[in-house]
Amino acid sequence: MSAPIAHGGGITAAAAAFGGRPQDWLDLSTGINPCPVALPEIPAAAWHRLPDRHLVEAARRAARDYYGSGEILPLPVPGTQSVIQLLPRLLHGGRQATVTDDKVAVTDDKVAVVFPTYGEYARAFASAGFAVDAVSDVAAIGAGHRLAVVVNPNNPDGRVWPADALIALHDRMKSAGGLLVVDEAFGDADPALSLARRAEELSNLVIFRSFGKFFGLAGLRLGFVIARGDILERFEEWLGPWAVSGPALSLADSLLRQDVSTVRGRIAERSAGLHAVLAGAGLRIAGGTALFTLVADIRAGDIYTHLCRHHILVRKFDYAPDWLRFGLTPDAAADRRLTEALQSFEL
Repeated sequence: MSAPIAHGGGITAAAAAFGGRPQDWLDLSTGINPCPVALPEIPAAAWHRLPDRHLVEAARRAARDYYGSGEILPLPVPGTQSVIQLLPRLLHGGRQATVTDDKVAVTDDKVAVVFPTYGEYARAFASAGFAVDAVSDVAAIGAGHRLAVVVNPNNPDGRVWPADALIALHDRMKSAGGLLVVDEAFGDADPALSLARRAEELSNLVIFRSFGKFFGLAGLRLGFVIARGDILERFEEWLGPWAVSGPALSLADSLLRQDVSTVRGRIAERSAGLHAVLAGAGLRIAGGTALFTLVADIRAGDIYTHLCRHHILVRKFDYAPDWLRFGLTPDAAADRRLTEALQSFEL
């Protein structure tokens, strides 16, 4: 098995290393809306009873309307990480991976992941015995790949692939009997980027959508998969009964039916505030999305440590030591706190 990947959100470990109580830290290490939406009332039965089928179906209809997926009813899942780990099961035809003394034998099938991106994709396939090609462009994905993964917009650099390029990639994958997975975890702020409205006509496409990032409810552990029916049925079978909690389904049904323009506006406001702080500190913005900003600076490691000493956590990257990713600050007071910490950094 490959080593675990370090992700954002490790406040407990940061506090243990640099002091302070975890609740007093300013966590800018994730791409999660720091201004969570107001929670609608959750029926008592959602807490008391197992999540019955009518709750699942209501959440699926709400997701269909929200994402615009036509006749496809998106499948609710307990966070998209849960289905990333199941992706290798979609591939058949190559030699089965075998494990002997914790060593995994590689199959004949190859997977392409547009890199750099969320590291769990490559880890899931490598752990299952697949050869993984890290490619920098969708044009490098060819007939030799049984499955391709594109995160759009990308994490951590915010790179965006136009729909035409992804549709052309889908068609290439389909002609070779392969699948295209598009992760739209950060797509809610700009729905025009999504392929969900084209999903009915793209039979070899699998779309992952995050719920918690945009609504600021990551602890709910909820996401959706949009794909043709047989693929959704397989994911549902693999996840088993009651995979998503009743309260999560109830919240999805309520929040996905609401007008989210206020949420988008608040995120845009917070993003502008963060950009102003970073520009005022003389940091170069190298990319990002509405929910995070990527900074490139040769002093990134020192800046990271300096901010930790001020109990502010940002995201660093072992494969790009000059990168730091800043999540959104929740309010003007946090903007000032970040500004003061950056101003005290000595060149």
